[in-house]
Amino acid sequence: MQQCDGPTEAGVARCLQKKGRDCSGRPCHPKESAVILPDRDSVRAIAEGRPTPAPLPRIHKDGPPDGKAPAVTGSPSSLRDLLTLIRPHQWVKNGFVAIPLLLTPWAWTWGAAVFTALGIVAFSFTASAVYIMNDYLDREADRRHPKKRHRPLAAERVPIPVAFLAMGILLAMGFGLAISISGPFAGILALYFGLNIAYSVKLKHVAILDVLIIATGFVLRVEAGAMLAAVVTTSWITIMIGLLALFIALGKRHDDLVSNMSLSHRPSLAGYNQAFLSSAMTAVLGALLAAYLIYTTDAETQARMQTEQLFYTAPFVAAGVMRYLQLMFVEKRTGDPTRIALTDRFLQGTIGAWALCFGFLVYF
Repeated sequence: MQQCDGPTEAGVARCLQKKGRDCSGRPCHPKESAVILPDRDSVRAIAEGRPTPAPLPRIHKDGPPDGKAPAVTGSPSSLRDLLTLIRPHQWVKNGFVAIPLLLTPWAWTWGAAVFTALGIVAFSFTASAVYIMNDYLDREADRRHPKKRHRPLAAERVPIPVAFLAMGILLAMGFGLAISISGPFAGILALYFGLNIAYSVKLKHVAILDVLIIATGFVLRVEAGAMLAAVVTTSWITIMIGLLALFIALGKRHDDLVSNMSLSHRPSLAGYNQAFLSSAMTAVLGALLAAYLIYTTDAETQARMQTEQLFYTAPFVAAGVMRYLQLMFVEKRTGDPTRIALTDRFLQGTIGAWALCFGFLVYF
């Protein structure tokens, strides 16, 4: 670099402030269009004639040469990148497989518990394979998203062949485990996988249909859990699970709108706006609360649970519903409902209190 005012820190800084030109106005780097923007330590090192501590980053004044959003590249694929790719934090959703067993105390056997646990694992492996396929299909659009551009495939930290190898291994383990459990369970898992692949390829771009497919995935988990536990779920459980899953899906679309996600990244957003989604989420939560109240006072439910006191758990559900509405409309905390539930202390306490009360009434 050509120095304008002698070997002093201030002189180098003044030269840099002129965007790569010396005191006479000539370019310091005539062969390059990039401006060198070193940190303070690098400026001091240049002024004192010492080597710079690290290579100086270059920023193109007119953006990338090809006009495309650059991928955020990092080191080659590592275990952390692979874990990020398969999203193990999303496996909590597969806990819905255990709901039929948890709500049927007389069906508790070691066999039912083991099959249910294995079913959760099979769903988790298969879901991770779906996430990999989704990230592969969306990798170009993700590079233009402020947050999703850091995903391993969009950032090119995991090579595509490695990603497909991981997907194949996950599918082999998931379906191998499912087939070893039972053929009908493997059939439900195959339906879940096929539906989600169709969603990733095309159906997620269709407004309303996209959230209904997400909700259907949760219902399939519950039906699979009922099959594993050898129990029959009541219609009210299916309705409540469907409403809860629909609420989660609507919440994700609401977050997409609030974060100003572009239509090119998610075309289905053209069929939504914040007013519609807020109203839909409120209506779904109200319907969920009403369905739960009917479920707890239903004669069949009381006979199954061998208690008439389940309605005492309703205040916790009502508190959770009101808390989420407060977060959404008062505190303006929008986002993935799953992440909100895992980070908000009030919601965590409400869910924990509901679980303790429900468990005490049913099992003691």
